[in-house]
Amino acid sequence: MIWAEFWPPVKLSLQVALLSSVLALIAGLWAALSMSRASFRGKTLLETAFMLPLVLPPTVVGFLLLVLLGRKSWIGRLIESIFAAPIVFSWWAAVVAAVVVSFPLVYQTMKAAFASVDRDLEDAGRSMGANERQVFRYITFPLIWPSFTTAYILGFARGLGEFGATLMIAGNIPGKTQTIPTAIYVAVDAGNMTMAWTWTGAMIVISFIMLLLTRHRPERPES
Repeated sequence: MIWAEFWPPVKLSLQVALLSSVLALIAGLWAALSMSRASFRGKTLLETAFMLPLVLPPTVVGFLLLVLLGRKSWIGRLIESIFAAPIVFSWWAAVVAAVVVSFPLVYQTMKAAFASVDRDLEDAGRSMGANERQVFRYITFPLIWPSFTTAYILGFARGLGEFGATLMIAGNIPGKTQTIPTAIYVAVDAGNMTMAWTWTGAMIVISFIMLLLTRHRPERPES
């Protein structure tokens, strides 16, 4: 009985964290690479906007996402017309919330990684006839590999623990949108401390393992 109640939020949380961390990593990598090589008016303002979800209350982020993706917005109506269902109060909404709140961590980690790359090594590759794709694949990416893995792990852990924004845009529907953090909230509110402690223990173990991996990062791949 406990297992039947315990597993669905854990499974959904892992699914949301896995997908959102990949999407946040792709977006953060692209944004960090583009910003590291760009210089334009308003760059500071744009980078500040990138970091906003890190400091805004999660409920504010969730409210903005609800307005942006709800049925009254053109984006929400477009999504509903394409998929024949609204995105809000679905597990995809939980993914969106997790991507938004984890993106700043991924972006900042990758930005620091690109800033630490020795430009002379990249220039040496170009002088030997390598194009930009080859420079990135054989020189830049191996150098940023440790930060790349750290960015993914941090994005995964942040997405796994997201609560406020998820509750606002995805709700707390058991078996559909209920993640571990929202399940804990409901369990405590109902006085079900056994399940609250069980889910809390699961979160602590998973988060500890993910953070431990950032301390023992794999070696960068051979070129």
